[in-house]
Amino acid sequence: MIDSLLIANRGEIACRIMRTARELGIATVAVHSDTDRDALHVRCADQAVNLGGARPSESYLRVEAIIAAAKATGANAIHPGYGFLSENADFARAVDAAGLIFVGPPASAIDAMGSKSAAKALMDAAGVPLVPGYHGADQALETFRVEAAKIGYPVLLKAAAGGGGKGMKVVESEAQLSEALSSAQREAQAAFGDARMLVEKYVLQPRHVEIQVFADQHGNAVYLAERDCSIQRRHQKVVEEAPAPGLSPELRRAMGEAAVTAARAIGYVGAGTVEFLLDARGDFFFMEMNTRLQVEHPVTELITGQDLVAWQMRVAQGQPLPLSQEQIVLRGHAIEVRLYAEDPEQDFLPASGELTLYREPAAGVGRRVDSGVVEGDRVSPFYDPMLSKLIAWGEDRETARRRLLAMLAEQQLGGVHSNLAFLRRVVAHPAFAAAELDTGFIGRHADALLPAPAPLPDAFWALAARAWLLTAPSAARADDPHSPWAAACGLRLGLACEQRLHLRCGEAEARALPAPGVSLLGDQLLVDGRRHAVQRRGQWLFVEWDGQLQRVTQVDPISEVEALQHGHGGLTAPMNGSVVRVLVEPGQQVAAGELLVVVEAMKMEHSIRAAEAGEVTAIHCAEGDLVEEGRVLVALQPLAEEATA
Repeated sequence: MIDSLLIANRGEIACRIMRTARELGIATVAVHSDTDRDALHVRCADQAVNLGGARPSESYLRVEAIIAAAKATGANAIHPGYGFLSENADFARAVDAAGLIFVGPPASAIDAMGSKSAAKALMDAAGVPLVPGYHGADQALETFRVEAAKIGYPVLLKAAAGGGGKGMKVVESEAQLSEALSSAQREAQAAFGDARMLVEKYVLQPRHVEIQVFADQHGNAVYLAERDCSIQRRHQKVVEEAPAPGLSPELRRAMGEAAVTAARAIGYVGAGTVEFLLDARGDFFFMEMNTRLQVEHPVTELITGQDLVAWQMRVAQGQPLPLSQEQIVLRGHAIEVRLYAEDPEQDFLPASGELTLYREPAAGVGRRVDSGVVEGDRVSPFYDPMLSKLIAWGEDRETARRRLLAMLAEQQLGGVHSNLAFLRRVVAHPAFAAAELDTGFIGRHADALLPAPAPLPDAFWALAARAWLLTAPSAARADDPHSPWAAACGLRLGLACEQRLHLRCGEAEARALPAPGVSLLGDQLLVDGRRHAVQRRGQWLFVEWDGQLQRVTQVDPISEVEALQHGHGGLTAPMNGSVVRVLVEPGQQVAAGELLVVVEAMKMEHSIRAAEAGEVTAIHCAEGDLVEEGRVLVALQPLAEEATA
């Protein structure tokens, strides 16, 4: 029996596992890095152990340290969550060798599916349909060049030992292959410790449909319906729903049975997900099997009424599955969105910093929030930028969609860039409402989903100015709130009251007169019968405008003069991260678009390229450096026109 459980993970999944463990009467142990010492999952656990460091390689990927933590705290089981070591067969073997219970599949099953190349061969032998591709051991560039030409461009490079969009690149032509392969290999090595790649035909306009499977140690295996995960950015899921819209019972059964066949072929035990590409004709192709619980498992839980983490605990202790295939009944529809710290306007670059404002939707029927953060937490550049998941259930898809829209309207987040407004636009989009889904959804509707920022109107500035005064603490006469000197109203003896505020929101500034007729009711501004959410956090004021929280501050003229005197030029880091490659040196001439520096943040690589032809005059970073957003990395002097002619 599991008496005490160590969760070898962090964030919302660690908190989620702890919740189920508590319901089952199981004590929990959290592990954490130096960066995460005050994280929510640490505060929620019964015990916590510091693994040290900040990077995953220094903390959450240290197998020996995790097992030592389990023994030191008396935990007799380890749950790997998802990400990090969750699909690492050596970790599963080490846990078993230490006499502990691994809440996951056997190492042999992880081995079988851990290599996408070997998995494809196994699935082919089992009769599961495959996408055309090369899954061989030869990793030479020339081999990939030949195989890609056979398959036909565009092709998709994928990490053989991982998933989640890490180490994945779409290659449109042979000219892009070399650089894309090198970048994908580095990402794969950093994320999974394995740089091996495979290449497949890039199927145009496919749907991404996956099947949740479960198997026990007694030979029983079932599928718990399917999830549509087609809406993705950077090859990583953003919106998931269950069941997948538009699937006939016959297709659902065929895909479910194929998934169970895949699980049985490798002697699978526990929770797993078999991922398929589904084309418009209803043909489906095996992509990969994730040998772990998935981020999107809550939508399956809501339509089946089952706790999949509790199922994992049951199976890990040798108990049979609680339900047979015939007993699994689907009810209603569920949709989940992933709330990320990232900037959709900058190609979804991950963001880091302090969550100055964080308020989750109210609880209620058909509403669920799985979160790993609270207000005041810092988002680190070292880990995945997902903050929480908002999940809505309804008797039908439209009810679930409207409920999710309401939850998104209630969610408040400020202090770091996020995809909150983007998620609202996705769920509200007519094509999403009509279930017109495929993996090209975001690109096809980019104009509506990623609109160019519009200038803030005078009405916004006037509202923000009034909100600033209404929420400002009055320090002048705190002992007498009725004193005229305690009112920030711009009173002038013998003249009309007037107070013009110099405010900034993002890059925009304005000197605005406060709007009249505005009242403050708790966390709401009331003006002309309309309500606008408002929150004050020290020097920052968050004001809702057109469905988005705008962060406003008052400009300090003295600080502005100092800032003007502190100028710099050059190419800067687009986010907090670490420098993994420096490809130029001082004195070198570069062409427009040439790759200069590669920065890694949250397990993804980001390329810094020359915006124009020029000469590198200085390098302000080295490989391995930790850099903050905005730090100058390379100083570049534009070439004279005659030099570039």
